[in-house]
Amino acid sequence: MQRILEPGEIEALDHNAIPRIRLPERASVFGNRARRLKQLAAGNAIGEYLSLMAVLVEAQQLALDKLAGEPNDHARDQASINLANAHLMPLILATDQAHSPHWQAVLAQLLEHTASTGNIPAAAAQLITRIQQSSANQRDSQAEAILRGNVEIVDPATAPFYTAALQVVCCDLVTRFSERDVPLLDTPGLCPCCGSPPVASVVRMDGQSQGHRYLQCSMCAAEWHMVRIKCSHCDSTKGIAYHVIEGGPAAVKAETCDECHSWLKIFYQEKDPFIEPLADDLASVTLDLLMGETTYARRRGNPLFWQSMEN
Repeated sequence: MQRILEPGEIEALDHNAIPRIRLPERASVFGNRARRLKQLAAGNAIGEYLSLMAVLVEAQQLALDKLAGEPNDHARDQASINLANAHLMPLILATDQAHSPHWQAVLAQLLEHTASTGNIPAAAAQLITRIQQSSANQRDSQAEAILRGNVEIVDPATAPFYTAALQVVCCDLVTRFSERDVPLLDTPGLCPCCGSPPVASVVRMDGQSQGHRYLQCSMCAAEWHMVRIKCSHCDSTKGIAYHVIEGGPAAVKAETCDECHSWLKIFYQEKDPFIEPLADDLASVTLDLLMGETTYARRRGNPLFWQSMEN
């Protein structure tokens, strides 16, 4: 009797197979993002904000490193793996992380590190103080609203700090799994690791991923493969088009879909080998402004720039 191979086993047999999942590198995921933000800040119209976010993202890496010492219940993880694969659902749910025992401690670390740099704008320092002076219940409510997309409740000015803490918690959990643990989803436009939407897509130029497109998760930073010229929102291959800023960087385009009238940025690593999707998405807000004049809607904005998520 022949045994049907699972996806992870199939990939293990074919060394030339396209990697279906790219889990974030725990030791460097936020450090690399912070360096890219600093690089992109120079001469950028929102350079001061990018520099502030670089400090916050540096703090994310420190907080993630600290979580490495927290216990990992393998039995619980294995149960999660079995359940996710049986029901074609994400390994964890980002929307559950407002109830994590770690997220408020992570938030406190991020705020303390960012405030201690001494060179952040006065307005940012005031925002940090406002969060620090809020109650635990108020912070929980904000986290819940952010994760559920209840924009009428969210304070957009403080949301990036809350989101950054939740990103660390999600990344911590996801990096405790392996690529072969990750299930296939019925909804390919959502992250198979934490169920969040993508922040952008990127055509990679490294190793087995060369020439292939990956969607990067807006929360846990995992990436999953999706064929090119296909809508990441409705899965359609019809009416896909690409838009660029005339005279602008060749490494970024807006991919639009005429079926669902949505759009998402796509980055090309061959044009810029240092691309980090979330950082580059944040730095290319000019393209967002131009696309805002069209009939296409961006389904999810950048999690570190909450104003762009209100549309």
